[in-house]
Amino acid sequence: MAEEPHTSTGGGLNKPCILLIIISGMERFAFKGVASNLVTYLTDVMSMSNSTAAKFVNGWVGFTSMLPLIVSTLADSYWNRYSTILASSVLYAAGLLALTSTAVTWPWTDSHKLHSISSLCLSLYLISIGQAGYNSSLQAFGADQLDATHNLPRTNTDDPKSSDKKSSFFQWWYFGVCCGSLLGVSVMSYIQDTLGWGLGFFIPSLSMIVSIVMFLCGSRFYEQKQSRIGDESFFEIVVRAVKAGASKLIRGSSGLSRNEYAAVELELEEKAGLCSQDQDIESTRQAHDEPLQPLEAAKVVLRLLPVWTMLLMFAVIFQQPATFFTKQGMTMRRNIGKSFKIPPAALQSSITVSIIILMPWYNKFFIPLARSLRGSENGVSVMERMGIGMFLSVVAMVIAALTERMRLQICLTGQDSCEDVAFSIFWLLPQYILLGISDIFTVVGMQEYFYSEVPTSMRTMGIALYTSVFGVGSFVSAILISAIEWLTSSDGGRGSWFSDDMAQARLDKYYWFLAFWSTLSLLAFVVFCRFVKR
Repeated sequence: MAEEPHTSTGGGLNKPCILLIIISGMERFAFKGVASNLVTYLTDVMSMSNSTAAKFVNGWVGFTSMLPLIVSTLADSYWNRYSTILASSVLYAAGLLALTSTAVTWPWTDSHKLHSISSLCLSLYLISIGQAGYNSSLQAFGADQLDATHNLPRTNTDDPKSSDKKSSFFQWWYFGVCCGSLLGVSVMSYIQDTLGWGLGFFIPSLSMIVSIVMFLCGSRFYEQKQSRIGDESFFEIVVRAVKAGASKLIRGSSGLSRNEYAAVELELEEKAGLCSQDQDIESTRQAHDEPLQPLEAAKVVLRLLPVWTMLLMFAVIFQQPATFFTKQGMTMRRNIGKSFKIPPAALQSSITVSIIILMPWYNKFFIPLARSLRGSENGVSVMERMGIGMFLSVVAMVIAALTERMRLQICLTGQDSCEDVAFSIFWLLPQYILLGISDIFTVVGMQEYFYSEVPTSMRTMGIALYTSVFGVGSFVSAILISAIEWLTSSDGGRGSWFSDDMAQARLDKYYWFLAFWSTLSLLAFVVFCRFVKR
């Protein structure tokens, strides 16, 4: 428990919330400092092909985003979030330091061994294991700091004041994440391309270590609400779990007392209307921090599965800036002045710049305008917010396809090689900026939705479900690349859509393909919301 009262600041956020938002920004700086330019490291240093590097990055990001589903279950059931954050952050920092060691040429190290795939994989997947318990627990732990209450209101609530407070937290959280991402993408990509990969990986490692120290310094202020197992040993936990399972088999009961089961059922019933704006949230709602039985937890997850599935194509589009958008930029005119060249990965910073600039406008202008036009206190529901972002992502892919087609035409008519096309890299800005605007709507809406539509005892799982969308989206992206590469490379002997020769590659067709399937996902999302609302 906190030793001092939480002093609220602007927007209803207290000091622990603000500290944790800063820490989350530092973690994003570290992660984006590695992930945003990883495809360049793989192609230039590890000598991978474009498609292989893209699949490697997608596979790693997918694994990193999916692993929290497993760890969050343990964090919600047996661990507390504070301990999970600490243990995970140590593993996270260890992985970053290991990655740094693979990029530094030590005098006594064989250079072939230095750049081996095995050492690279070991360090990257150690980062994944650390991040698995870190991000979902940190965000849920941050949301727990709002006032001294066990529950935040549901997303679809009729109380605009409490809903605004919760929405404000998730928006400022994402704002902090974007600030860290901006620095990671812009500063670190430049350092990695000009000063070397050793320094480029060491600075993110140092940032993560500093964030751990800051987290420890704020320990006495935190509101720690989870108290699952007290002083039980691991053996006692296992014995208790076995006894409960045996009792359930013998009696055919759920393993919960009547009062406990009623509390769980009450909370689950209140979550039933996913898109409804007319749910009555009464003061009879019970706070219940005991972990749910597997069957009840499965019901919660299955109810969220349709929305989760329809967001997958948005997540696939989300992978493009760090892979093929960056490869596009490597072939375009990047000069500013006579000597300075923009690192291709640095253009990803335009996504976060657009978010940082436009997100304050969302509350100041967009929501008041929506309220006046619709006569609603909430202005735009969470589901509508996600839908708007999905639509903008489709528009971004259409623009990306048109821009790539222009690049190809200039490349084919002007020169044989596409190493330095007379086509400015700034033509890629519209697709980056539109993806940034779509993030303001969809990503923030997803965070709020998956946190709010689960029982209190599954809040960490809720955040993990949100991140798992991008994890599965990364795997889907890798599968699509493999399938399309196989189909197109055998098409009349012509080169693949993802050919290493950017004069032969047809990324424009791939972008049209993504735009088509994203449109179908958006239509399914709209139909689903209308159906459930009725």
